[in-house]
Amino acid sequence: MEASLQHTPTWAAAVIFFFAVAVSYILAQSISFAGNWFRSHQKIALYDAIDKLKEELMILGFLSLVLAVVQRPISHICVPAKAADFMLPCRRLHPNPISSAAGYCVDRGMISLVSQQGIHQLHIFIFVLAVVHVLCSVTTMILGRAKMRRWKAWEKETQTTEYHVANDPNRFRLTRETTFAKRHISGATPSSSMYLWIKCFFRQFYDSVNRVDYLTLRHGFIMAHFSRHTTFNFHEYTNRSLDDEFKTVLRISPPLWFLVVIFMLVDIHGWYSYFWLSFAPLIIVLAVGTKLHVIVARMAVKLDREKIVITGAPPVQPNDDFFWFGNPRLILFLLHLAFFQNAFELTFFIWIWYEFGLKSCYHENFGITIARVTLAVVVQFLCSYITLPMYALVTQMGSEVKRSMFGERTKTVLRRWHKDVRVRRKKQHPHRSPPSTVSQLQQEISMQISSST
Repeated sequence: MEASLQHTPTWAAAVIFFFAVAVSYILAQSISFAGNWFRSHQKIALYDAIDKLKEELMILGFLSLVLAVVQRPISHICVPAKAADFMLPCRRLHPNPISSAAGYCVDRGMISLVSQQGIHQLHIFIFVLAVVHVLCSVTTMILGRAKMRRWKAWEKETQTTEYHVANDPNRFRLTRETTFAKRHISGATPSSSMYLWIKCFFRQFYDSVNRVDYLTLRHGFIMAHFSRHTTFNFHEYTNRSLDDEFKTVLRISPPLWFLVVIFMLVDIHGWYSYFWLSFAPLIIVLAVGTKLHVIVARMAVKLDREKIVITGAPPVQPNDDFFWFGNPRLILFLLHLAFFQNAFELTFFIWIWYEFGLKSCYHENFGITIARVTLAVVVQFLCSYITLPMYALVTQMGSEVKRSMFGERTKTVLRRWHKDVRVRRKKQHPHRSPPSTVSQLQQEISMQISSST
């Protein structure tokens, strides 16, 4: 029987307690330092993400506290022995668990609902899941931003004379003669929708974000929301938009925790449920990646139908109707679901390896285990380096500008600026009413927004 603190040397208890406090304090200070650094460098979205991380850690702290407090009471909840033979994750080697067990419930001819050791292992699983989810989310953002750095050169190109000459608004061109149309319209007719989806499915692997697509979507976004401001830094805007949505990706919401409960419930021996569930993130990511490319292609098709001749750059028009159910946020939800489920796959493998060993009953078919881990790594790379950058670009093609991009400081400045404009216009044009809505302000605040980005 293991010794309690009554029979443990004080120096041993003090050393363990000291290191626990030191590690916790260093972690807290590191998170605080990262938050202050993001705030000092005007990365408000990432600063908010740090706050979300603190909230998740606080929830984990409460969860750990609850499990520690109720560990013994739960182990004293007794159930009939027959219940122990129902929905087992591994084949039971000892047919009579009561004869080889000892404890509170055995004296009553029953067994514990969950033993104290089982609760401790569950505690470790929840901790590993949270850590792996955060690490996978950070890795996803790092790889995605690395892919998006190449867009910076394309953004600088829009300020060159060559770009303005090539996209002269007084220059007439046939829509199908533009590079954007040649890339997407070939074969894309209403009767060849299947061909369009197949082409977009394979395009995400070899030509995810093209220079022509970036410049065309950039032009369409600016013309739709800031038509007077051709020097808007669209690359910086997409980066900040992605930082803002990182808060959603980082958070483990109650539905996701409930999803973990479902995964644990169906982990029954002989079902191989985790093997089949490991394909879900791959299917979601491939479907989302294909849909994002289809959106761009259909924007080109719509432009060709409506305008045979264009002036300047192809004037694509952002619209929520291009997205599933007219909701661009649904794409983010699906990606978040895929990220979390993929993190769960990696967590489960690490936890089983740590608690039960690599060749445990959970890994009876080791080939399936290797396939699951390999698939999780592939999905992680596919999400981070291919799908996420494409999402960051195409999601801007919704009907509305993301209001979350306007931080509180920017909103305060705009309100003050708007008030000054009202006063000046009232003096200069007594019979002309100043703009009062966000849509009316968009044309006039573009310079302020660009300077803030």
